[in-house]
Amino acid sequence: MAGFGDFLDVPDLRRRILYTLGALAVFRVGASIPIPGVNADAIKAIFNAQSGSLLGFLNTFSGGALGRFSIFSMGVMPYINASIIISLLQGAHVAPALDRLAKEGELGRRKLNNYTRYLTLALAVFQSFGLTLAITKMPTPGNIPVVTNPNWMFYCVTVLTLTAGTIFVMWLGEQITEVGIGNGVSLIIFAGIVERLPSAAMSLFELVRLEEIGLFAALGILAALLVVTIAVVWVETAQRKIPVQYAKRVVGRRMYGGAQSYLPLKVDQSGVIAVIFAVSLMAVPMTVAQFAPQSAFGAKVLDFMNHGSWIYDTLYAALIIFFCYFYNSVSINPDDLADNLKKSGGFIPGIRPGAPTAKYIEWILERITLGGASFVALISVLPDVLRRKFDVPFFFGGTSLLIVVGVALDTMGQVEAHLIMRHYQGFLRKGRIEGRWFNIGESA
Repeated sequence: MAGFGDFLDVPDLRRRILYTLGALAVFRVGASIPIPGVNADAIKAIFNAQSGSLLGFLNTFSGGALGRFSIFSMGVMPYINASIIISLLQGAHVAPALDRLAKEGELGRRKLNNYTRYLTLALAVFQSFGLTLAITKMPTPGNIPVVTNPNWMFYCVTVLTLTAGTIFVMWLGEQITEVGIGNGVSLIIFAGIVERLPSAAMSLFELVRLEEIGLFAALGILAALLVVTIAVVWVETAQRKIPVQYAKRVVGRRMYGGAQSYLPLKVDQSGVIAVIFAVSLMAVPMTVAQFAPQSAFGAKVLDFMNHGSWIYDTLYAALIIFFCYFYNSVSINPDDLADNLKKSGGFIPGIRPGAPTAKYIEWILERITLGGASFVALISVLPDVLRRKFDVPFFFGGTSLLIVVGVALDTMGQVEAHLIMRHYQGFLRKGRIEGRWFNIGESA
C-alpha cells in the first residue's frame, strides 16, 4: 500500500476528507460569532482569571467558544451528557426497553439515537439557561458589567440561540461521522483543542523572549510534552494478544483448520471516550450551581470546581477509571467471544471452550483495563497537579493531550482502512490472462 498521500487518488476518500474539513471550518466560524448584548472584554477577563480552572478547561474544550460566549458556547456537552445517560440506563439494565432496542440491529440503533437527540434538546435548554444566569452574575475584574441589559428578552434570545447552536453542532458531528471521516463529535472537540495550541506555543515563546522563563526550562517542558505524547501513543496502540488455535477438520477430501491466530484486546479499549465522559460529568455540578451562585452551596461547588483540590483530582481520576470499565462492559462481551470461538472451532490453548474461556477472557480484560485506565487517569490528572504546584507558564493539560492523540490515531486508522479497502477493490476488479488486463465480468 502506498502512503497516505494516495487519498488524493481515491475520489470517495478525498470527498470525505474535504467534507470533514469543511464541516470543521463551519464549526470554527460559528465558534467566533458572539451572542449579542455581551461585553466581550468582560468575558475575556473572566476566563483569563480562571484559565487553570475547570471553567478554563471547558473553554479550551470548546475551542474558545465559551470564552467568547459565542453561539456554539456549549458545543457538544449536552449531547455527550445525553449519551452518558442513555448508555448508563442501557448498561445498568434500568430500562429494559433500551436493552431490547440495542438488540434490534439498525432499526433499534436509530431509535436510540432519536432518544439521545430528544434528551440532548432538553439538556441544552437546561444548561443554556444555567450558563446565561452564570454569565450575568459572574464577578469580573474591575466590576465591569458582562451584559449591558440583562432583561427577559436577553434571557430568551440567549437560551434559544445557545440551544439552537448545540443542536446544530450535534447535527454537524453526526454528518461528519456518516458522510466524512472519523468520529464527528470527537473531531469537533479535537478541532477546538488544536485551535488553542498555536497561542500556547506563542505564549511560551514570548515568555522565553522576555526572559521570564529560562531556555532550558522551556526545552524541558517541550521534552516532557514529547515523552508524554510517545507514552500516550504507545498505550493507545498497545494490545494483549490471546493465542487462539483452530481445530483440524476434514471436509470431503480436504482438511481445513489447524491454523494459529490470536484475539487482540486493546489495553485502552475506550480511547478518549472515557475522558470525554468524565469531563462532561464533572461539569454537571457547576451547571447546577450556576442557578444559585450566591448561595452557600453554589459558592462551595464553584470554588471546588474552579480551584481544584486533591478531592477534585481523585474524583476525576475515579470517573475516568469507571468509564473505562463501563465502556468495556458495553462494547465487549466475553460470553459472546467464547461462544463465537467455539462455533468456529477455535480454542485458547490450555483453556476449555465455553464458560471457562469466557472467564479467562474476562480475567484478562479486567487486568489490562486496570492498567490502561490507571495510565489514562494519571496522564489526565498529573500534569494539572504539576502545573498548580510548579506554576507551568501555559495550560499543559493531560486531558487535552489524550484527546488530541487519541482522535488523531483513530482518524488516521480510518483513513488507512479506506485506502486498504480501495486498493483491495482494485485487486479484485482486475485480473490478467495471457498478458491482457480485463475487468471482472468482461469476457476473457
